[in-house]
Amino acid sequence: AHVDHGKSTLTDSLVAAAGIIAMANAGDQRLTDTRQDEQDRCITIKSTGISLYFSFPDELPLPKEADGRDFLVNLIDSPGHVDFSSEVTAALRVTDGALVVVDSVEGVCVQTETVLRQALTERIKPVMTINKLDRSFLELQLEPEDMYQNFSRIIENANVIMSAYMDDQLGDVQVYPEKGTVAFSAGLHGWAFTLSRFARMYSKKFGIAVEKMTPRLWGDSFYNRKEKKWSKRENPNAVRAFNDFVIKPIKKIIDNCMSDKIEELEKILSSLGVKLTTEDKELRQKPLMKRILQKWIPADQALLEMMVLHLPSPAEAQKYRAELLYEGPPDDACCTAIRNCDPNGPLMLYISKMVPSSDKGRFIAYGRVFSGTVSSGQKVRIMGPNYVPGTKKDLAVKSIQRTLLMMGRRTDSVDSVPCGNTVGLVGLDQVIVKSGTISNLDEAFPLKDMKYSVSPVVRVAVEPKNPSDLPKLVEGLKRLAKSDPLVQTIIEESGEHVIAGAGELHLEICLKDLQDDFMNGAEIRVSNPVVSFRETIEGVDDPESTAVCLSKSPNKHNRLYIYASPLPENLPEAIEEGKVTPRDEPKARMKLLRDEYGVPEDAARKIWCFGPDTTGANFLVDRAKAVQYLNDIKDSCVAAFQWATKEGVLCDENMRGVLFNIHDCTLHADNIHRGGGQIIPTCRRALYGAQLMAAPRLVEPVFLVEIQCPDQTVGSIYGVLTRKRGHVFEELQRPGTPMFNVKAYLPVSESFGFTADLRSATSGQAFPQCVFD
Repeated sequence: AHVDHGKSTLTDSLVAAAGIIAMANAGDQRLTDTRQDEQDRCITIKSTGISLYFSFPDELPLPKEADGRDFLVNLIDSPGHVDFSSEVTAALRVTDGALVVVDSVEGVCVQTETVLRQALTERIKPVMTINKLDRSFLELQLEPEDMYQNFSRIIENANVIMSAYMDDQLGDVQVYPEKGTVAFSAGLHGWAFTLSRFARMYSKKFGIAVEKMTPRLWGDSFYNRKEKKWSKRENPNAVRAFNDFVIKPIKKIIDNCMSDKIEELEKILSSLGVKLTTEDKELRQKPLMKRILQKWIPADQALLEMMVLHLPSPAEAQKYRAELLYEGPPDDACCTAIRNCDPNGPLMLYISKMVPSSDKGRFIAYGRVFSGTVSSGQKVRIMGPNYVPGTKKDLAVKSIQRTLLMMGRRTDSVDSVPCGNTVGLVGLDQVIVKSGTISNLDEAFPLKDMKYSVSPVVRVAVEPKNPSDLPKLVEGLKRLAKSDPLVQTIIEESGEHVIAGAGELHLEICLKDLQDDFMNGAEIRVSNPVVSFRETIEGVDDPESTAVCLSKSPNKHNRLYIYASPLPENLPEAIEEGKVTPRDEPKARMKLLRDEYGVPEDAARKIWCFGPDTTGANFLVDRAKAVQYLNDIKDSCVAAFQWATKEGVLCDENMRGVLFNIHDCTLHADNIHRGGGQIIPTCRRALYGAQLMAAPRLVEPVFLVEIQCPDQTVGSIYGVLTRKRGHVFEELQRPGTPMFNVKAYLPVSESFGFTADLRSATSGQAFPQCVFD
């Protein structure tokens, strides 16, 4: 979820349970942070996959469809920093369930919400763990009742987000502690529990069935120790069961450890049945507390139980994810095989990212097998993101050299991998750029491409210091584009090499990779960051009579009349999110545009194309009445429209939110006098004129900034934001803490160095998070 909520640290305890690292090191090693700069900065940058094999302990109930006690868990540890949220998208595509980590002190943050939204649109089932409990006990020294209130507030916040993005196919995705879908953990100390863990312990003592005991440990359920009675209402003698039976024993152990009361500890431990070795008995304070809690309530068991019982298996998940993933008809062989997760069906495999391998410059394609079985030496069709079914565009046929299992920083070779698993493929890095679909069936359609929640809005130009290194730079940029799912590398008309990323940190990491890994340390010069703008129009009243533009063709035989009007509000966002696409069924799309967004019906009926790049948020619409030969020049007009919307008239940036209407035209009867050479420049000039007549405007990208800070620093935050043309639109105090949440809008062009300014103004107490939404 959010930055620094403890995802990698929690992953460690699971890895330790599978026997890959020693339990004593878990929490400090962060095995899934494989790169050197990840260890130095203490943040995760790339998502790392690892496959773990567990046997399920005997006292736990098995899920319905399990056939044994051994489970294979494919785990992907992903970054929390917003600049790398494209890595999260890539990880979500190849998984079926998500473990959402929330800090018990900070609560649900803006990034948690983004990730939850992405997960639910991909139909991925979430379970939640509230992490860093040790902070609640030791730093904040909260009373049990305050803890309970804090936890239930966090769970409620998360559930509000989940219900907002609900999908009927998934059913109820909200999380409830009493159903076992919420765990409470302390990743650094390696302990965690779910309520069912305590219910099993107490059910023997009270002689109640576990199923009845669990719901009593949460919510308004109170226990009177004197009368030994349960009640639904609070009274002076009855204490909330969660506080009494769950928090109190943990608090007792922690307090006794911290105050060195060894005899009392031994009493408690013998009643809990926890045995310490002679070495452990010599530890004091925190190390002792860590060891005892690890032995009594180990993190791996609680998290594993939650994953196995409440997250779907591939066979179960692909039933409701198949039609969402597959672009073709829902009843053909491939889709059926995906739905049934059939290892003998046709091969369907999605590559979500490229991982740099140990030999320099080569990449492993990392993805997941949705149906069929992939084996080394197999010949496959590789469909890129621009592949059109039935054509040869963006299609390649190659053999897979080796199939690998990804294990954090090492890889293990295997002969074949059946569906439902994640896999690494060697030998396809020449043809796959970032992502793609792999199949062995000729009539297979590709799997849908991923939608990223951030877009690359910050660009820098790079050039080599030494001109002879130019070929190295070009090669390095190609490799960089492979290694990161989001980054774009563009060669401008002037010959500049431009790199576009999601934010300052993202670009910094990309440039470091480029120089050190992909160019063998050759030096590069980097320009100041530039921001990509968009052009749009305000619109004028009654454009049909005041803003129509006429353009004549070079041979004076053809005339085009075009006017522009702005697209209705929210429609450009809907197009960018993929709710309205050129591939939609035209009648349904017309109804949607007319009823939901208020586009006039004659315009919604005759949309010629979207632009730029056939998917952008501008329309070219035919509103001419009874014109001969109009369809003959359609292709030329579309080409001109793509060109004009890609480079607007104000400053050669993409247009956004403009509706161009062809009002009327007079065309020459001879085909030869209205060819592309005559119509394209004419149409492009008319489009530019129409944009200028309709009050053109420039729009700049704006970050949504969320800042967490103590109350005494709010004043200086306002100061920094005002200097940077930002404005605050919400500030809230977190209930029960001295922390404030400030939300503000900040122009991207002013955001460079914002984090550093903010930290120096508040002496490092404020934490900003910038999201481009």
